[in-house]
Amino acid sequence: MTLSDFLSVRIAEGVTIGDVLTVEFLASVLGNVLAAVAILFLGMLIGRWAAKRIRRLGAQHSRLDTTLFNFLGSITRYAIMAVTVIFVLNRFGLETTSLVAALGAAGLAIGLALQGTLSNVAAGVMIILFRPIKVGDFVEIADEMGTVKDISLNYTELASLGNTQVIIPNSEVWGNTIENYSVYPLRRAEWTFGVSYGSDLKKAETVILDTIMADERSMKDPEPWLQVNNLGDSSVDFLVRVWVDAGDYFYYQADMKRRVKEALDEAGIEIPFPYRTLVMAGGEAPAMPDRSAQAGI
Repeated sequence: MTLSDFLSVRIAEGVTIGDVLTVEFLASVLGNVLAAVAILFLGMLIGRWAAKRIRRLGAQHSRLDTTLFNFLGSITRYAIMAVTVIFVLNRFGLETTSLVAALGAAGLAIGLALQGTLSNVAAGVMIILFRPIKVGDFVEIADEMGTVKDISLNYTELASLGNTQVIIPNSEVWGNTIENYSVYPLRRAEWTFGVSYGSDLKKAETVILDTIMADERSMKDPEPWLQVNNLGDSSVDFLVRVWVDAGDYFYYQADMKRRVKEALDEAGIEIPFPYRTLVMAGGEAPAMPDRSAQAGI
């Protein structure tokens, strides 16, 4: 019998409050308090144990995302504590239905006041569950590029290329296009090299391809691709695509630009500058001002 049931029965029998405060009543109160403490203690132990087991499961397997398991562990602990509190309230005879309704109404009011924050939390849950990114990935989100350092329920932290901290609200992360450079082991490097119209195109093609494929980072499978892609105003443009390990991509792409330029120079193949031909009215160019006179020389 709960404490409220005990009091109701005794008062209905015509017993005064003074008579109720007996050893039987005090023993009942003490029993309920001890039972509530025991339930709370047991709930805390079970919650901590369950959360620890879930986190340990994520840490034991390298292929599993530890962020996801930390989140699941926290949710499990809070759920167990919520059930424990309901058991304690029932132990004292309190009507939990009305309490849950009141908490629901208060939660609705708080939710309307904190729409922006809750949208970040909801987006954080989606990011953690579906894992489009994880800690350590190199990504570009909302025009920000960097390495993912932390994913919380409210924001995602990046370390930029200049090693500055970038904080992006999770609603912007989930609501924007995410370009993740760390998912696939291979990347395709791409360059455009222009040569003059008077150059030997076959020779230029051979010089470009041989220079790039001489690098040990260049992959022969998948097969490299090189074709004339554009006839520009002053150059014939070759488009080159070669596969490389994702970890080598940035240095590799920069290195090849320099090496191909040097190889073309050594082979005597011109890389033209853009130029324009001006036709003046009357067929004569205007006289240039005397710069030395203006400078006082």
